[in-house]
Amino acid sequence: MSKKIGPGITSNLGFADWTQVFGDATMTAALLDQLTHKAHIVNCSWESYRLKQSPNQKSKRA
Repeated sequence: MSKKIGPGITSNLGFADWTQVFGDATMTAALLDQLTHKAHIVNCSWESYRLKQSPNQKSKRA
């Protein structure tokens, strides 16, 4: 049995901000409706560990 797998899409914008990219609220709503139908949405709104540690790493190297 074959299982269909859709594309993976990432963005650093929230859904409310996508209208700024596409310019048309109606088209953006239709696009998001299609993309999010039966989708698994992972909201990564926490602080980046890499960014948090980067100043420490730079001072250790100098």
